[in-house]
Amino acid sequence: MNHQTFTGDRSGNKIRQTERWLEGIWILILLLAALLLLLINLDSLPLPDGGKTVTQIAEQIPRTSEKSSQWFYPATDVTTNLVQFPLPHWLITAVYQIGGSNLWMARLPGALLTALSVPLLYGIGREIFPSRQTAIFSSLIYLTLLPVIHHGRLALTDGTVLCLLVLMMWCVLRSRRDLRWSCGIGIGLGLICLTKGLLLGLFLLTIALLFLGWDTPRLLTSVYWWSGLLLGIAPTTAWYVVRLLELGLLPKEVFNQLQGLLWASVETNPINFPWYNLMLREIFAVPWILFWPYGLQLAWKNYNWGWARLVLVWTGFYLGAVALYLGLIAVIFNKLPGDFGYFLPIYPALALAGGSLLTEVWNWPSHKTFPRFWSIGLSLMAIAASILSVHFSRLDLVNWSLALFFASVALTMTIAAVLIARRNLQFIMILFWGSYLSLLLFVTSPYWI
Repeated sequence: MNHQTFTGDRSGNKIRQTERWLEGIWILILLLAALLLLLINLDSLPLPDGGKTVTQIAEQIPRTSEKSSQWFYPATDVTTNLVQFPLPHWLITAVYQIGGSNLWMARLPGALLTALSVPLLYGIGREIFPSRQTAIFSSLIYLTLLPVIHHGRLALTDGTVLCLLVLMMWCVLRSRRDLRWSCGIGIGLGLICLTKGLLLGLFLLTIALLFLGWDTPRLLTSVYWWSGLLLGIAPTTAWYVVRLLELGLLPKEVFNQLQGLLWASVETNPINFPWYNLMLREIFAVPWILFWPYGLQLAWKNYNWGWARLVLVWTGFYLGAVALYLGLIAVIFNKLPGDFGYFLPIYPALALAGGSLLTEVWNWPSHKTFPRFWSIGLSLMAIAASILSVHFSRLDLVNWSLALFFASVALTMTIAAVLIARRNLQFIMILFWGSYLSLLLFVTSPYWI
C-alpha cells in the first residue's frame, strides 16, 4: 500500500468518525431539549379522567394474586371482561414499583416515550433526506408543536402511540437496506396494538405497506421481510389469541367485543363542542401550520423522491381516514369525539414536509421573495397573541403566566414576520427559538392542561 492510499484511508476514517460524533451530538441535543419540555412541572396538575382510569388499573395490578390474569389482561371491571390494552398499565406499574405511586411517575412513561420520538424522527430524516439540515429542521418543528408536547405530558396513550409509530416508520425505512429491520416493524406494530388496539395498528401498517408498495415494491415480495414482520408481531398475536380462547367467544360475541373496543375510548360530545376543542388544542400548531401547505406542495412536485412519497402517503391516507371516521360518527350519533388526540399521528409527517420546505427556502437564490402569506399569517398570529396577553394580564392569574406566554408568542411572530418581509433567513432560527421558549413558559405555568 503506497503512502497516498494510506493517507486517503486515514482521512476517510477521520471523516466517518466526525460524522458519527456529529450524529451523536445532535441526537443528544434533541433528546435533552425534549426531556426539558416534557418532564418539567409534570406533577403540578391533576390527572384527566382518562389518565385516572389508567393509573387506577396500574395500582391494582401489583395487589392481585400471582395466579390472577389481571396483570396480563388489565380490566376496568373483571366481572364484565372489559379488557384494557395492557402496555400503558404495564409501563405505569413498572415505574410505580421504582418511584412510588404519584402524579410524576404516572405521567413519566408517556413523557419519556414522547421525548424519545424526537431523536427517532431525526433518524427518519437521516434515512430519507440527503442533508442533515433537513432532518434537524424537521425534528425541531416536531419538537416545538404544542399538541405533541401537551398530549405527551398527559398520562394517556397518545404520546406512547406517537413514539411507537415513529419507531415503526424508522424501521420501515431501514428495512429497505437491511431486511432484518422488518422485525423492528413487527415489534413497533405489536406494541401499538397493545397500546390502543388492533384496528389502529392495522391502519398504520396499511400506511407503511402503501409507502413500500410505491417506493420499494420488491420488499413486499420478499419472504425474509414478511418473516421478520411476523416474528416481531408474534408476542402481540399470542396475547390476542390467548384472550379470545380464554373467553371462548362465539363469532357474534367476537364482533361485539371488537365493536366495544373500537368505541370504548370515544368520548362523544355535542357536535359543536369538539370544533371548539380542536381550535383550542390543535390549532396551536402555530407557526408551522402556515408552512405545511407549501411543504405538501413541494412533496407533490418531488413525488419521485422517497421522502415525498412517505409524506404524501402518510398525510393523504391518514387525513382521509380520519375525515371518514369523523363523518361516520357524526352521521350515526350526531356527535363527535371530544378528544382529538388521534390527530397526533399526522404531525411527524407534516414536520418532515415542513423541514424539507425550510431547507428549500434556506437554499433559495437571493433574488427570490418569500410568500406574502407567511408574513401576513405571522402578523395575524402576533396580533391575536398580543390581544390574549393583554386580556390575561388583566385577570388575577398566578404570576401572569398565561400573559407572559402569549407575550412571548406575539414577540416571536412579530420578529419573524419582519424578517420575512426583509427576506432574512434568520426568521427560521427565530421561530425555532421563540417557539421553544414560549412552550417552556407554557409548561412551567399552572395552566398547561
